[in-house]
Amino acid sequence: KSKENAVFEFNKAIIDATHDFVCAYKPNSAFYEARGEEGIKELKMTFDYINNEYPEVFTIIDAKRADIGNTNDGYAKYAFDFLKADGITLHPYLGHEAMGPFLEREDKASIILCRTSNKGAGEFQDLVSQGEPLYKIVAKKVTKEWNKLGNCMMVIGATYPEELAEVRKIAGDMTFLVPGVGAQGGDVEKTVKAGLNSKGAGMIINSSRGIIFASSGPDFAATARQEAKKLKEEINKYR
Repeated sequence: KSKENAVFEFNKAIIDATHDFVCAYKPNSAFYEARGEEGIKELKMTFDYINNEYPEVFTIIDAKRADIGNTNDGYAKYAFDFLKADGITLHPYLGHEAMGPFLEREDKASIILCRTSNKGAGEFQDLVSQGEPLYKIVAKKVTKEWNKLGNCMMVIGATYPEELAEVRKIAGDMTFLVPGVGAQGGDVEKTVKAGLNSKGAGMIINSSRGIIFASSGPDFAATARQEAKKLKEEINKYR
């Protein structure tokens, strides 16, 4: 759309329609970065709106960042001080030391990629090292060594419920971000049963396209509300 701040206005309508059914919102940084200055402005407006109007809702910037430490310091400041996100997705490939600028932010969540939902996830994540697949090594490292301040989460895809159950055994009650339900084909029942922690919680189950693009008409926000309500009820049915 050519209307000024059209993406923010779309986001605002979705947020207003769904906030009472969700535990978190997760804007994907790439779609905003691709639009340059205007996109970054609307991303900031979106985070500000959620933080001001619905402060009880957890916010995640889905950026999958990771670099050496001083570069990560810039990424951390962008996510936590500029956007004021509650958490950020990160990949672990550069190791624990490089993640310091994120992990040291005790009040912010470092959400580490462990077993992702995409079809090609196993190319590296299933490689066996020291007798077990790499994703399990990541899960153990994050649980035992990276989570000193209790601010780590892990990304485990709904498209791999067996692996989700395995990581739950490793990670105890840690919260998981679980993408892949909806457009990517993850099964809600299998996902919930595989991923719940000992408290019957511990999962942020993500559906994006299946909710926000459920209708392309003027009823898009009302339809998104219906789909969010439906998914929440389905999740709770299996808890």
